[in-house]
Amino acid sequence: MLRTSPSAPALGFDVLRQLARGLCLKCLGNYNVYDHCSVSCGRGTKQREIACVYQNQTKIEEEHCGHLPRPRTEKACRAQGCPSWKANRWRECSVTCGVGSQNRDVYCRLKGTGRVREDLCDAQQRLAIVRPCQSAECTHYTWVAGEWEDCNATCGEGMRSRKVGCMGAAMTPVQDDYCEPSSQPASHQACKAAPCHYMWTSGQWSQCSSSCGVGYQQRMVSCSVVPSSLALRSDCPHTTYWKVGQWSKCSQTCGAGVMERRVECMTSKGHASKHCRPSERPESQAACRDRECQSFASCREVQMRLGVKIDGEYYLKVKSRILQIYCAEMHTDFPKEFVTLRSGQTDNFSEVYGHRLLNPFECPYNGSRRQDCDCRNDYSAAGYTLFHKVRLDLSSLRIMITDLQFSQTLLGRPVPFATAGDCYSAAKCPQGQFSINLIGTGLKVAEATKWTSQGNYVTVKVHRSEDGARIYGRCGGFCGKCIPQVH
Repeated sequence: MLRTSPSAPALGFDVLRQLARGLCLKCLGNYNVYDHCSVSCGRGTKQREIACVYQNQTKIEEEHCGHLPRPRTEKACRAQGCPSWKANRWRECSVTCGVGSQNRDVYCRLKGTGRVREDLCDAQQRLAIVRPCQSAECTHYTWVAGEWEDCNATCGEGMRSRKVGCMGAAMTPVQDDYCEPSSQPASHQACKAAPCHYMWTSGQWSQCSSSCGVGYQQRMVSCSVVPSSLALRSDCPHTTYWKVGQWSKCSQTCGAGVMERRVECMTSKGHASKHCRPSERPESQAACRDRECQSFASCREVQMRLGVKIDGEYYLKVKSRILQIYCAEMHTDFPKEFVTLRSGQTDNFSEVYGHRLLNPFECPYNGSRRQDCDCRNDYSAAGYTLFHKVRLDLSSLRIMITDLQFSQTLLGRPVPFATAGDCYSAAKCPQGQFSINLIGTGLKVAEATKWTSQGNYVTVKVHRSEDGARIYGRCGGFCGKCIPQVH
């Protein structure tokens, strides 16, 4: 309760209210110093506590300081620089040809200090220390031996020979030094013909030594070798005959095929002979046709009509032609049609080349590839993919180039069928390659199919065989690729 002093005038209620309000205006915001930075390196924040107090530092409810601006509780801070992963240059490929690997050193580095402990860097951001690499395709050399020639002896023991040579890619003859000497097949071999037969041979008698009376005559008599063939014919003119075996099954289960049987010349004693008359030799092959081929329009129809659930090759009628199609995923309700590439995977590949020139406005070595080029091998989209089969859309007769079910990626990222590219040069120097070989499939690439470019400074070079079954292309830019389109 307020009391008045005898010597002081009485204070009214309004004056008391103003004094009380003046007392509240003296309330202050009290705050501590900021804490340490929230990180030991890089950018972070600092925190501090805020309280509402009287001038004597006594804490009161925050609502008493509502008329005052509230100080910040947080501010940005920067500690020393953070260490980061650094890498040296990639070492050379581990192989001189084919697919190998490259290594490099990766370490934790703090600016201004150098190498530091690896646990100071983020393990999840550690750079790769190994990556695949591919040099030129390996050339395999092998010995190839021809057929043995006939024995040089007509009877008894002799020698026979054959041609032996070293072959490289595409069975191209090369010097013997390229092949392994220890595995070279023999080029000469001892042989033994039929036993030799001997007979006395005599010449004509000379004239009589005397023109009258008793004289004598002479003649040459010698023991000679007679070839066994002549001996057999003279002794047993009918001892050889043609022996035939049973016909094999037809080579095709439906439609036109071939059946075969064994035909060999034999003696009456069951030995092989070479003295049968060729003109009397029976046929060893004959045409056959078990039944007409049942044709289907799709793998789903094969599945439904024959009750087949096994993946394999089947005959389908595609655009009025009978084609051999590989049916995949026959155990599902939606089997897929694929074309088996009969020529092999080495003739059906797609590549995005990984090297990039340091000066992208050059085309060194006249456009040829060189491992010692002034470039770096770091194009992230690089890849090399081989194809065993390609998926076919039966309704449009288009190959679905992005279906990679029956492909094999040897290097980098998978590359779609009939696609190539690079980031090598902007000077019309494409290095990415693709190859298509449809020989043996009954299909060919339509003339309306063109390759269009995507990217920057792209060059497209496509070569097509006369029958359209083989296509080879080179595409690339800085950076770019080419893909097939039907115009």
